[in-house]
Amino acid sequence: MGGFFTHERFGGPQVLAGFLLLVFLGQCAWLVNRSAGLTLREESRISEGLQRWNEERNLHRSPPSQENDSAREAIGTGVFDPNHSQLWYLIASAPLLVWPEETRLHSNHSLVWLARAPYLLLGLLLGASLWYVSRRLYGNTGGYVALGLYCFSPAIIRSSAVWFAEPEVGAAWGAFGTIFTAIAVAHTLYAPREVVLWNWRRIVLLGVSLALAVGSQFSLIVVIPIALGLMLYLAPTRRIAVATIWVAACALSLLLLCASCFFHWTTFWSEMSHANFLPIAWRSFAMAGPYRQVFAQLGQSSPALVVAIPIAIIVYVLWPRTRYFGNTTPLLVAVILFVMAIGTPHYPGLGFQIVAVPFLLVFVAGISADLLETRHRNLVLACLWGLLTANALWNLAELARA
Repeated sequence: MGGFFTHERFGGPQVLAGFLLLVFLGQCAWLVNRSAGLTLREESRISEGLQRWNEERNLHRSPPSQENDSAREAIGTGVFDPNHSQLWYLIASAPLLVWPEETRLHSNHSLVWLARAPYLLLGLLLGASLWYVSRRLYGNTGGYVALGLYCFSPAIIRSSAVWFAEPEVGAAWGAFGTIFTAIAVAHTLYAPREVVLWNWRRIVLLGVSLALAVGSQFSLIVVIPIALGLMLYLAPTRRIAVATIWVAACALSLLLLCASCFFHWTTFWSEMSHANFLPIAWRSFAMAGPYRQVFAQLGQSSPALVVAIPIAIIVYVLWPRTRYFGNTTPLLVAVILFVMAIGTPHYPGLGFQIVAVPFLLVFVAGISADLLETRHRNLVLACLWGLLTANALWNLAELARA
């Protein structure tokens, strides 16, 4: 244990990052505290999840019989959500299993806190992952920029607090974890060790990330080929190892999604057959409305990005030094996600837009870190401080009016 709690792991940067995450949690808590109660969509989502928990519990309590087998088959005959797996509903309802059944879904403020606890945790974990990735790629400065923008992002805060918004933060963390875990796995393939056994922890993490992403939003299946492409790009001479790891992670994610159906294969395959993995309306690309909608939602996600993204893209295009893998990858993934967002204008919730935000924050952090290494460091630093401060003050002012 002495080797774990070292200055390298828990120094000044980690303390400051932890403080920012506490500020983020405080903002989410403010919105939860201001909530009048569970919304109708929340109640519906939680009721659906509790029903599935209770069905499984009752089946296990009943003695084996032909009637019991029929009941197991009947679980898969209901109406399936084409956008979300059972995992999405089970996460929403899991904390309420500790609440007395006769008082569930009544207007109790403690119940609201309990219902939104999973998404507060997922928001914190996404922020911590964003900090870790940005700091590894661009140093402490990059980590501070990414986390500073994240902790005062209105859309992320609303999604984590489920404040008149769909809980998309689980999908965002799953997609973010999938991409950067795949990159981490590929970077270790040149180590002189047995590839599968040595990487088993990262394979498990990759499989869990995939299950969370696809289980929270079926259309995020798009991250699976993206992850494979990045792994093959980084390890072109280890294609068999890449394929082995990728297949193992996909198999694990499939197993986890099946576990969310309590290993009822009939239910699982029925759910997959009703899933809408590619809900693209191709006509949307020829209409102006979806583009305006995506741009407006980007501004709602983080007003600072409306200023930072155009500047970062201009710098990326004009300055060859910034066009390296660490900057190109988050930008490329974000572009793919926004293309999907334009093609799915009627998806419930922000969907792809929220998922794209952490990748955009990593990209902005990378360009900022590069600019800070130039002779204009003081000017860039002043602009970053101004942007981060203005964004934080605007967000806090809006929260005060909530």
